[in-house]
Amino acid sequence: MPNKRSAEKRLRQSLKRRQRNLLIKADLRIRVKQLERAIKNGEPLEKVHELYNLAAKRLEMAASKGVIHRNKAARKKSRLMAKVNAYAASLAQAGGSAEEA
Repeated sequence: MPNKRSAEKRLRQSLKRRQRNLLIKADLRIRVKQLERAIKNGEPLEKVHELYNLAAKRLEMAASKGVIHRNKAARKKSRLMAKVNAYAASLAQAGGSAEEA
């Protein structure tokens, strides 16, 4: 336990920030999994792009708030975009509905 008032306040602040960061990280995991599940299940390309945009937005927000490092956010976005592009290419090759891009 902290001995000084300022240390008590810092403890309260860090606990509050930790809770907020955990919620943001959980939301990030959910968004990424939704995108990967949509690709795996063969969802339409429009829906996949929509899910990617939402995931990228959340990653950027987390990086700007300091929850994750900006390079980690950029790396995750890059890898997700590579998956989306590979999915779009597979649809185009299979003759699917890739005319939306």
